[in-house]
Amino acid sequence: MADASYFDTDDVTKEYDSRIVRRILAYIKPYKHLAFITLAALVISTLGELVIPVLLQRIIDDAILAKNISYLKQGCFLYLFILIFVFGFTFVQTWTSNLMTQRVMKDMRLDLFRKTISQSTAFLSRHPVGRIVTRLTGDVQTMDEFFTTVLVAFLKDISIMAGTVITMFLLSPRLALLILITLPPVFVITLISRVKARDAFRAQRTASSKVYAYLAERLAGMQVVQLFRQEKKSLREFQRGNCELMDANLGEMYVFATFRPLVEWFSTLAVAIIIVAGSKMLLSLSISLGVLIAFISLVQMFFAPVTDIAEKYTMLQSAMAGGEKVFKLMDTNEHIPDTGTAVMNTMVRGHVEFDNVHFAYKKGEDVLKGLTFSIKPGEMAAIVGYTGAGKTTIINVLSRLWDIDKGVIRLDGTPVTNMPIQELRRSIMPVMQDVTLFSGTVEENISLGLDITREEIMEAAKTVHAHEFITRLPEGYKTVLSEGAANISTGQRQLISFARVIAHNPRVVILDEATSSIDTETERLIQLGIKKVLAGRTSFVIAHRLSTIKDADRILVLSAGRLAEGGSHEQLIKRGGLYSGLYSLQYEE
Repeated sequence: MADASYFDTDDVTKEYDSRIVRRILAYIKPYKHLAFITLAALVISTLGELVIPVLLQRIIDDAILAKNISYLKQGCFLYLFILIFVFGFTFVQTWTSNLMTQRVMKDMRLDLFRKTISQSTAFLSRHPVGRIVTRLTGDVQTMDEFFTTVLVAFLKDISIMAGTVITMFLLSPRLALLILITLPPVFVITLISRVKARDAFRAQRTASSKVYAYLAERLAGMQVVQLFRQEKKSLREFQRGNCELMDANLGEMYVFATFRPLVEWFSTLAVAIIIVAGSKMLLSLSISLGVLIAFISLVQMFFAPVTDIAEKYTMLQSAMAGGEKVFKLMDTNEHIPDTGTAVMNTMVRGHVEFDNVHFAYKKGEDVLKGLTFSIKPGEMAAIVGYTGAGKTTIINVLSRLWDIDKGVIRLDGTPVTNMPIQELRRSIMPVMQDVTLFSGTVEENISLGLDITREEIMEAAKTVHAHEFITRLPEGYKTVLSEGAANISTGQRQLISFARVIAHNPRVVILDEATSSIDTETERLIQLGIKKVLAGRTSFVIAHRLSTIKDADRILVLSAGRLAEGGSHEQLIKRGGLYSGLYSLQYEE
């Protein structure tokens, strides 16, 4: 089975953490009025439930046994009123607690998403998408359980238990003391059950994480599984993990299947004690029949929360585990600091300089090693080299998706670290090899939040020859793209990404293998518009197909993170160096 750490790397060790609870409760502050209404409704409905056995005792003693018909009618009407009263306040408590919880979860998801999108590329590259999505959905959802199922239920159950004990002592201290005899064994059973439930919960969570990770891995690579005839092996592995999950779930079930009957047995024992002792007291006229019946009702009311609290313990543990993971992600600060204070008084021209730039994704493993070059405004610079030479890394550090370790990168003479990140990324825009289009219309993917007219969107599409195929789509520019834009071809996705860049009008354009996945006809269409697109803009073109960069103003040849050669196509061919070797190799192929 796959490693469960793919989605869940944190051990489930928290049973109760006051620090996590305080942070969760801090989200209630904007909704204090809802919390107050919830608590008030909880208290009132609880008092109403406790009044019912007392009222029942009065009806029996003062109305039925006394044959007081008028009081019996009054009592019955009052009994009905209290039932409606309890129902109404229970509804208010349930509604307000759920409303508060949904708003808290909305705020928490928003904070978590805001924090995630501000993190650096380094952070995002270390955390699988599945894990982050789990934090934003499943782990935040545990907060719903914490508020509605755990917190409110605990308060309700504790109130009922305390209220019933007090009421029993008010009705008959002697009978109440007899009931207390049965409580120590119940508390011992509850403690044992808590430990067993904790162990069962951990086993269930670990087993489910393994199954989810295995499913994600195998379903994503199903073509490979089928091509290499691994269906039977995968089925055996999944069956093994699935059996582990079933055993873990059964283990959790066994705990509650044992605990609940034991609590019910002690509840029945307490009722039996009341009947035996209460009957003797009734015959000796120490208590009335109404008190005896009220006691039976109160005992049943007392033991119901005992079972409820024990079963809610697993949900509390789940909420603690989910809260710990949510706040751990929320406390992570690995964002690129927006230290830019420079004010760009004039439009960015696009003069790019790398001055002795060093950079490593991992400490001690430099990718760029003292890289120095300068590209003038409006020049087209091609970057070539073997895989791993550092071509794509130049894009990452130029737009500050990663920060360099040493040296300076300047845009129009201003270090990029001194420019506001929004201004920097507005001026530099890449077209990546793996195009990302979002679910939405074609025009929304071109504008991508930019406030431009339909005519400007169409003009951008026409520039890269995307207008022709877009108008042939069922709804034209209003056509909704499916997830991953699977309803259009790879080449069409590339054309839309080109139109997006044109619409945003950056001063520096970066093409990272932008035509590597496009068929010959589509590439021809792009090449027709590419010169117009890059005219007046500084551009970096990263390509393995050297035939597409012959017209570049400068070709930068990288080797092991250093600038090995630089010059025009003709100059580098005459020099007979690394570029000439690469070109000859491709030409022969």
